[in-house]
Formats: sequence, C-alpha cells, structure tokens
Amino acid sequence: MSGGHADLPLHYGHVPPWLARRMSLLGGAIVETIVADYGKGEVLRRLSDPCWFQALGCVLGMDWHSSGITTSVMGALKKALNPRAQELGIYICGGKGKHSKETPAELLAIAERTGLPGQELVRCSKLAAKVDNTAVQDGFQLYLHSFIVSSEGEWAVVQQGMNDANGMARRYHWHSTAFKEFTETPHTFIYGHNQGLILNLTDKDASSTKSGMLQLVKEKPAHLLPEIRNLIMPSHHDVRAKDVDLKRLGSVLAVAHERQLHDFESLLLLEGVGPRTLQSLTLVSEVIHGTPSRFTDPARFSFAHGGKDGHPFPVPVNVYDETISVLKDAVNKAKIGQSDKQEAIRKLSVLSQQVEKDFIPNARLDELIQEERDKSWQYGGRTVMGKAQPPDKKKGGSQLSLF
Repeated sequence: MSGGHADLPLHYGHVPPWLARRMSLLGGAIVETIVADYGKGEVLRRLSDPCWFQALGCVLGMDWHSSGITTSVMGALKKALNPRAQELGIYICGGKGKHSKETPAELLAIAERTGLPGQELVRCSKLAAKVDNTAVQDGFQLYLHSFIVSSEGEWAVVQQGMNDANGMARRYHWHSTAFKEFTETPHTFIYGHNQGLILNLTDKDASSTKSGMLQLVKEKPAHLLPEIRNLIMPSHHDVRAKDVDLKRLGSVLAVAHERQLHDFESLLLLEGVGPRTLQSLTLVSEVIHGTPSRFTDPARFSFAHGGKDGHPFPVPVNVYDETISVLKDAVNKAKIGQSDKQEAIRKLSVLSQQVEKDFIPNARLDELIQEERDKSWQYGGRTVMGKAQPPDKKKGGSQLSLF
C-alpha cells in the first residue's frame, strides 16, 4: 500500500519529560531492530501504515487514541534516530508547526552530506503536503509534516491535519515506492470518518475534471466521491472491549504469565525477566516482527506500557525501563554477532500467535484493566497527574486469569 488516513480526536497537552525520554529510547531501539532484521525500507513501509503507526504509539505509552500520538512519536523518533542517521541510514525532517517549514532546508543539508537528490526530495515533500491539503479537500488543514528518507532515497511522509469544526485530527501516510504519480491515486485507499462527499482530485476517475480545470480555470471542479475504508479512533478515553481483540490480547498474557510456557527454549535466554516485562516485550516483539494484519486493533498495544493519561492504566515506569534495557542489550549484542537474545525476542511474537490459535478468553476486559491499575504502584506507575498509589485494602481483590 502507498499509505492512508487515520482519524483521531484532537487532544491538547504535553508529554512529560519522564515519558518523552523513555519514548525516544524505546522507539529508537525498535527502529534499530527493524533495520537490522528487515532493512531500512521496512521501517519506511511500516511508518506509512496507519494501523502500525498507531500500535507503535500505544506501545510507547502514549494515549492510545489521541491525535497527540503523531507529534509525540515522530518527535521521539527524530530525537533518537537523527544523531545516528549516518549509521542507520534513516533521516527524519520536519515536524509540527514551524518545524514543518524547516523540512526543505533539512533535506538539502542531508543531500549535501549524502549525495541524494535534494531538490527532488524537496519537491516530493511539498507535493505530498499540497495533495493532502489542497487536492484532497476533506476539511482538514495540515499543521504537521514529517518527511522520512533513507540513504537510498526511498521516503515516507507522516502528516496531520486539523478540523476545528468537528474536533478531529486526520493523519496522512505516504510511501514513495507504492505509487507512480502524485496527482493520480497516491493513496491506495483512504482511512477516515465518512463525512459525506469530498473533493479528491487525485482519484483516477477525476482525470476529466483535471483536464477541464486546465482548460477552464475559472470553473469550479465538481467531481465528488465518498471516502472508503476507515480507521477511526473513538472519542472515549477509556479502552473498551470493542477496541481490543481479546483473543490476541489474551494469548499475549498467556505467554507472559503461564508457567508451563516458560519451558519453551525460545524463552530461556530471557530468564530473569519478570512476567509483567515479558508481557510488554511480547507486544514490542509484535510491533517489530508482526505482519500488517496484526495491527487492526492498535488499542491492544496500550497493554504494554499503559498511557500517560491513565488509560488503560498508568505507565509502569519500572517495566518500561526494563523493556528498554532488554531490547537495547539484544541490539548491542547482535552488533557483535551474538543474536540469540534478539531471536528470543522475535520468537515471543511467534509463540503468541501459536497460543492464539486455540485460545478462548474467559475474563472481562474491565477486570484486567482494574488489576493492572491495582498493581500499577508496584511497577512505578505514573501519569501526567502523578504517581500511582496502592489500592484501598478494604476493596480486596483476586488474581485475574484470562487463560
């Protein structure tokens, strides 16, 4: 696919420094692992997938459904990858607001160092923005533009627009290898809430309209078409059962917590990693190694490290730090030929999918979330409101099992 759209409710606020720092570390380690295992092109392909991008934001601890994921994830990746761009071969330009306007100068500077065609990349950046802001007139005005380019010249675009009228943001994704012309079907399909008829001059059926526009500049184009296929993030903050594939989530928890599964050879190299960190690592493993069909319920990935707003539960800082440590250790060892630990992490996603085949969940999602919240203080749980506190002992509680 060449890209798509995702609709998200507009959220305001900031990412606290304690989370921003960890997002950069974990995001950098995830991308470095993908580069090592699958190549630079795979990083760009995944960034052009709206569902995978949302899952990445969730596993990094951002609010699972909000527009802030786009700004925060791209900011974290830019901070993590650009200092090592020459080594990894991936450069991130632009950003939110005034930073988006710096994209051309950044691309020309990269071209000066690498020999890439700077002017052509600048043209691609501007055209991608023009198409989504002007040729596709859907009520959203761009305020964020991130241009990701590899040392081979392959690129991806992640940009976001705002619709003040309905309080929604729309994220647009592009991938350079999957289309031929900017003005004809650069998006294979469009993700977004159906708002009736929109003007899309990039559709292949709009060629006659474009020809007419060139001949009769003063005449307004009238070719309208409905949007197709949606990824719409809801306005509710809490994570609900309808937002999550419980069979997939339950199999992840089974891999992390079922004692008999720890006898698998693939997990022996992760000995000493606690069940809660294993739960996070399994979801991180899927973000790195999962196929596109595995990201249709991105909310599931918020069960790795929660969310800064407390949904589905506070960010377990201690678990987050251990996840970063295990992943970075695996990356560093792989650089010197010791890839056993990286392979063990990869097999977590494989094992989860194996368990999933015959798995039947038998508990309610709200109970699972409550258990995570009750234990959050033990893992250094934290939100933008402060640190998690122990639950009221009077309420009691019992060990929950989804498997």
